Amino acid sequence: MTSFLNRQDSYQEYDYFPGDAYPGDHHSLRLRRLSSGRSIHNIPHYNPSLSDGGDSEDDNQGQPRELRSLPRHMAIKKAKLKSRGIQVPVLSKAEMWKQDKLKKLQKLQNKAREILFFLALWGKTLQKIGGNFGGGVQSYFLFLRFLVILNFVSFLLMAGFVIIPSLVFRQVGVSFMNSNSTGEEICTVYEPNPPGLVVFYDYFLNLLSGTGFMEYSFMFYGYYNNTMVEDRNFSYKIPLAYLFTAIFYFAFCLICIVTRMGSAARVAVATGGSTAVNYSMIVFTGWDYGCLGDTATKLKQKNLLYRLQVDLEEERLKKHAASLTLLQKFGLHSLRLLMFLLVLGLNIAAFFGIFYATRYSQAQQNQSAGIQALFYEYLPSVVISAGNFLVPLLCDQIAKVERYSPSITVIVALLRAVVLRFVSLGVLLFTLWDQITCKGKINDLKCMLCGYNYESYPCWETRVGQEMYKLTLFDLLINIALLVLVEFPRRMVVDNWSSKISQLVGRQEFVVSSSVLGLVYSQTVVWTGALFCPLLPLINTVKFVILFYCKKITLFSNCRPPQKTFRSTTSAFFFLVVLLLGWMLASVVLIYSIAVIRPSLGCGPFRFSDNMWSVVPKSLYSLPLVTQEFLFFLGSQAFTIPLFSLSSLVMFYVIALFSIYGKSVRLLRQQLKGESRDKQFLVKQIGELSQ
Repeated sequence: MTSFLNRQDSYQEYDYFPGDAYPGDHHSLRLRRLSSGRSIHNIPHYNPSLSDGGDSEDDNQGQPRELRSLPRHMAIKKAKLKSRGIQVPVLSKAEMWKQDKLKKLQKLQNKAREILFFLALWGKTLQKIGGNFGGGVQSYFLFLRFLVILNFVSFLLMAGFVIIPSLVFRQVGVSFMNSNSTGEEICTVYEPNPPGLVVFYDYFLNLLSGTGFMEYSFMFYGYYNNTMVEDRNFSYKIPLAYLFTAIFYFAFCLICIVTRMGSAARVAVATGGSTAVNYSMIVFTGWDYGCLGDTATKLKQKNLLYRLQVDLEEERLKKHAASLTLLQKFGLHSLRLLMFLLVLGLNIAAFFGIFYATRYSQAQQNQSAGIQALFYEYLPSVVISAGNFLVPLLCDQIAKVERYSPSITVIVALLRAVVLRFVSLGVLLFTLWDQITCKGKINDLKCMLCGYNYESYPCWETRVGQEMYKLTLFDLLINIALLVLVEFPRRMVVDNWSSKISQLVGRQEFVVSSSVLGLVYSQTVVWTGALFCPLLPLINTVKFVILFYCKKITLFSNCRPPQKTFRSTTSAFFFLVVLLLGWMLASVVLIYSIAVIRPSLGCGPFRFSDNMWSVVPKSLYSLPLVTQEFLFFLGSQAFTIPLFSLSSLVMFYVIALFSIYGKSVRLLRQQLKGESRDKQFLVKQIGELSQ
């Protein structure tokens, strides 16, 4: 009876609706739309004389119901607050001014985010790629965009501190730093542009090889002098700026990679490798409520569909692997071991080919001219590109036999190709080092006079920069040639020639692992050559922009959606790990070049130094005495030991927090699993009782 009276009271408060239905019935949606257009006179007014059905029932239980949870109009809730004696807080003018400023600031932030979303580089294109081809393919283009921005910012850094000051100082009178060279005068002779007539097509050959008019330009190391500008309140040394800019460039790239790895790791840890967790994230947090228009909505739906397919495929393969017998597992692991040995043999063959091609190329460069000289100069690049194309292609076919899951297949293929490309680059650098330093023997006849092989490498830094420049340029030409000569003809043959062969070949799939590895390899080449070719980050930026549009064209025109998708969260983190390995390889080259090898005596800003790092102590002693004492204190044991102790304490504290949070996460996951089992048990019990 009481509940009936309560319903009557509630009907009385909602008597402004047509009919006697409660607003929660099927008429509520239509009534909300109608009520939105009403005037303010139609807003219901709270009558305190009427009994509150929502509160009476709760009053009987001793606990009044919270007003926020009541199905009442906002005007009625405000009137009820006043009738209960609860005063609405009155703000002062200062507080109202603060709230108004906070609201305006929040609106400004939202507008800025919207503008940044529309100004984001290739934002709509990336959304379209993710909707049509899944998150795995989209992760490649996101990675490419990250590298484009990284290279462009790096170029601004190099231009601001090295390139532009060097160009300006050449136009004004500057002084050269004192020469304390112990070498002979013949070692200081460097003539990259010998006098004489130049045939017109030689300019094109020089552009491809980085020689001739390009060798002594601000493109390469040999162009920069050991100039110094001093004034009463201003001092600028090109050698010091050149060295510290290169070091800061590497540190900046490391910070960007680690920061991006942190965000990718959080997503990977959140999923935890669990299909149930991934499914929950997709269902409850996967939708983007900022989708604009039907096209963006359909693309987002396709993207979620791909992600669900990935989880289902991973779960199916896990169940299949768990159902294998002991004999089947032994056969599978034996097959994988055999394939591993085959891949190792292919890599060793590629390494020997690169080593002998580089030695032969360096020996023949000074004995030929014209097109033949260009061929010998590009011979290492051709062999490296051929090995990087053929060996991963064979490794992809081998990976199909090994029967890994799609995500593991991508990682395994990427690891194999990483070893090939990084070691091939290492073989090239080792061959150059072997000839520049006379196999590390300073007492050799070729290296005794100048400290390096001056006869073959009068400016060895420029020669290394030219090799990295040729690798970067040749990689871009290969990608464009594959697009024009292979991918487009394949699509035309498959679409216009109906035969069993064309149906068997079909349209190509976009192979994410090899494409990502190409980006990592290109970026590693740029890091390796940035010290010797300051404009290489700009060249790589232009290359990656061209590569983005080439890959976009071939993706939408020549490729079909992948038959087997893979999880993009794990792959995105692994891509950055591989990029970090490339950074470490380039860092070894940077440290060795700065600290060990003697700079060329005839070119560059370090021409009269024993090594590149020696300019730092010399510049340190020219500083004021107070600054010297402070810097010496930073390098003393009195500062480093407490700093190391404090860092150890912070590290142990972070490790302890990590272990505690890890245990908490594991306990929560176990509780979730237990609750899911309880729900399944209750559902079974209800089903049995209903029967």
